[in-house]
Amino acid sequence: VQLQASGGGLVQAGGSLRLSCAASGRTSSRYAMGWFRQAPGKEREVVSAITWSGGSTYYADSVKGRFTISRDNAKNTVYLQMNSLKSEDTAVYSCAAKVGGWTTSRHEYDYWGQGTLVTVSS
Repeated sequence: VQLQASGGGLVQAGGSLRLSCAASGRTSSRYAMGWFRQAPGKEREVVSAITWSGGSTYYADSVKGRFTISRDNAKNTVYLQMNSLKSEDTAVYSCAAKVGGWTTSRHEYDYWGQGTLVTVSS
């Protein structure tokens, strides 16, 4: 499975961005998807995750109420709508896939896309 993340950019604090992660290749399997981010000098952390059906989602406390994860399986695409962005949301955001349910552990994801940079100016 190949993953392609897009949608990053420069935005002012309080603004919004929508990230997309398009999957190609062996997309017949039912993959849970996760969004992770890595800020300069920090470890990669989970932001949000979603099951294949979309029936179960996870949000890190730091983004709860501001970010929304969703997916369109017909388009093999997962989205991360980010509202009320803060300077501390500045990071490289990456998407990842794994068979089965979602997990918050980055080590359990099998496939990773390249990152997309989100910069929030204050």
